[in-house]
Amino acid sequence: MPTPQAPIGSGFGAASTATEVIAGRDLTGKTAVVTGGYSGVGLETVRAFRSVGAKIVVPAGDMAKANANLADMLDVHLETMDLLDPGSIDAFADQFLRDNKRLHILVNNAGIMAPPLTRDARGYESQFSANHLGHFHLTCRLWAALVAAAGARVVALSYAHRRAGVVDFNDPNFEHREYDAWIGYGQSKTADALFAVALDSIGQRQGACFRRASRRHRDGSDPLHV
Repeated sequence: MPTPQAPIGSGFGAASTATEVIAGRDLTGKTAVVTGGYSGVGLETVRAFRSVGAKIVVPAGDMAKANANLADMLDVHLETMDLLDPGSIDAFADQFLRDNKRLHILVNNAGIMAPPLTRDARGYESQFSANHLGHFHLTCRLWAALVAAAGARVVALSYAHRRAGVVDFNDPNFEHREYDAWIGYGQSKTADALFAVALDSIGQRQGACFRRASRRHRDGSDPLHV
């Protein structure tokens, strides 16, 4: 049975800017990881966090593009990470945990949207692998730093869950059904939303604070609020 959705009553809307949303916040002394924080919503999230003093780490799959897009923000720390590769996620997490005891904000922003059918090295459909499994793996690996922050936030971007309101647990990788790129994308975002709900419950028991958020879509739906 679907869970009814309702606006969070933030006072912001589709026309709100990142500057308006972040106004009055102070993230000095806080550390944030923004996956894919070198393009689109991720880049604007980095700009907003940086404007109020956050230390920002951006794991990037395309380092050339990341260096170019963040050339005017040399204080943003870039690291290589491929969400399709568990070994790459582990390497990033190991390095982060060596350098940082606490993680205050994790924005699981990066993703793949509606490509032709592609699979990772394990055989998992690429959108489910990167958009959900990769971020699940990353969050688990960084969990100790999130708990240590004593009030961390994990943000899962999800709007396209409306394209697929369920995860086909019998065939998540389209091995026995016809592949539909948009259904695959929606399924991966539905999985993210379900993960966020579960993580919020776990986080509350740990004394942490985790929130779900939606990003603005072309039709003017709710923007990302952190």
